[in-house]
Amino acid sequence: MKKTLAIILTLAMILLLAACSGSAPAATAAPAAAPADAASSAADDAPGFTVGICQLVQHPALDAATEGFKEALVEKLGDKVTFIEQNASGDSALCSTICGQFVSEEVDLIMANATPALQAAASATATDGERIPVLATSITDFGSALGIDDWTGVTGTNISGTSDLAPLDGQAAMLHELFPEAKTVGILYCEGEANSLYQVNVIQPILEGMGYEVRRFSFSDSSLVSSVTETACSECDVLYIPTDNTAASCTEAIHNVAMNAGVPIVAGEEGICSGCGVATLSISYHDIGYACGEMAAEILLEGADVSQMAVRYAPQFTKEYNSEICQALSITVPDDYVAIG
Repeated sequence: MKKTLAIILTLAMILLLAACSGSAPAATAAPAAAPADAASSAADDAPGFTVGICQLVQHPALDAATEGFKEALVEKLGDKVTFIEQNASGDSALCSTICGQFVSEEVDLIMANATPALQAAASATATDGERIPVLATSITDFGSALGIDDWTGVTGTNISGTSDLAPLDGQAAMLHELFPEAKTVGILYCEGEANSLYQVNVIQPILEGMGYEVRRFSFSDSSLVSSVTETACSECDVLYIPTDNTAASCTEAIHNVAMNAGVPIVAGEEGICSGCGVATLSISYHDIGYACGEMAAEILLEGADVSQMAVRYAPQFTKEYNSEICQALSITVPDDYVAIG
């Protein structure tokens, strides 16, 4: 009897231990259901990204746009983003070489700063590199730059970005506000820049509608800037320079000629105005570069479709003046103008 009872007790203990050991996995599996991983940011979980930056030329406006772009991406991605920066020193052909290299290296995204850089990136990614998204900044008109006649604001391709276009009617109104007695306005621009030609074609009839005689003065490269400016100053009362990358890189040469002739210049953007202009209705290039960086983060982190991303524009515009040049030319600006830092 005792032996039977002992056997029964032994079997009971074995069953109890088996039951206890069977419940253990349920207890250890619980941490896997905890929501800690779900709370981590997309950037923390993201792989590393390589972004190629092709900037046409070094000058304050484009430099500010590039810095804004990088700032936005670093804020979103931290050390998960690596930049390969290349500057073409004003050479459109070199832009093509740079963008072709980015495609060969299979970067995750290309940022093209200025119209020739955009055109080079579009060409480089048109075939085998088309999967690489291209975002451009400092672009006056994407339709003109890409040869899109029925421009709607969305390319439908691997390209989007941000525009530096300020209201051209507002710039014409500023010129008229400052120089209502002028008779002849000369437009100074680089004939090889599609962005400049677009602005010239838009603003010329606006100025003519205000009663000005408008003459065009174009140069093909920086070596001709001084001589063309000299001709323009000899024939005109005031000059207008649109957002033009070649002019922006040659403001010292333009300033020397215009100041010697006593001819004021209204500029399409702050960088040109800082170097040789009296006033501008300008945007912040840092801001449009930053907005472009935000778009890049949406593509890289969230998988946004670049082909359906509408081109974005500057949110505000500021009347600015160059106090040093205005003083030298005895020009008084209205109170709502802000002096360039």
